[in-house]
Amino acid sequence: MAGGNAIRGTRVGAGPMGESERGETAPRTRISYFCANGHVTTPSFAAEAEIPDSWDCPRCGLPGGRDGDNPPAAPRTEPYKTHLAYVKERRSDADGAAILDEALGRLRASREL
Repeated sequence: MAGGNAIRGTRVGAGPMGESERGETAPRTRISYFCANGHVTTPSFAAEAEIPDSWDCPRCGLPGGRDGDNPPAAPRTEPYKTHLAYVKERRSDADGAAILDEALGRLRASREL
């Protein structure tokens, strides 16, 4: 089919893109970050950009540091606490018994009326 459409199978703007059309790229620096699971991530940064001390691992989500021999530890996650657990942290058993006795006394007094 010699007389077909010349742009068949291409998209607008899908031509060869080279440095001449896009301009020159900014100078880049590649920095390696190591997570506690042994994954290595190497993002690139602009040469004049401020390099962060830590970078989240895209594979496991743990924080990664620049020292491969001593990566940062995984953050400790606190288990879910119920309302009762928070109350028990603030009050002693004696305080709880006193509050219960006071509430029961008010309840019994209101029933007698």
